Amino acid sequence: MLSGELYRPADPELIALRRTARRLCRLFNTSTEEEPDRRAALIRELFGAIGPKFEIEPDFRCDYGVNIHAGNNFFMNFGCVILDCGKVTIGDNVMFAPGVHLYAATHPVDPDLRNSGQEYGRPITIGNNVWIGGHATIMPGVAIGDAAIIGAGAVVTRDVPARTIVAGNPARPIRTVP
Repeated sequence: MLSGELYRPADPELIALRRTARRLCRLFNTSTEEEPDRRAALIRELFGAIGPKFEIEPDFRCDYGVNIHAGNNFFMNFGCVILDCGKVTIGDNVMFAPGVHLYAATHPVDPDLRNSGQEYGRPITIGNNVWIGGHATIMPGVAIGDAAIIGAGAVVTRDVPARTIVAGNPARPIRTVP
């Protein structure tokens, strides 16, 4: 799965990993604002790695969790989703607005192969000091450079160079970050 080759999500080991992620997400999402230590412990158990300082607001969902690696000073607002069938790497000082979705999961174009139940994972990499606007969607295989800004509602289908502001569907460069 992490190699980018076809895999079967019905594999018992993958099913068990998804169940664990669902349980941890449920526990996190039903925790209260008076339980910051519990929330932090659940995220540390769920993610493959995360920096010492982070804030993630419920409701959050992911496929596996273990394939998410986030740096220090990471902020994720309400209603975010990360489909981590491929490795998802998030740098330091990254902010997600509400409803940001990252999709490392993808499916074959050929309908017969797609109907076989096999799928692919493609890595997503987000650099340092990145800001992703509300309801933006980052597609499989995309890399976002340091200090880039993704506009609200953008659908990012291609790599974004460092210090570039993109917006739209599909996302296009608007200008550079000063």
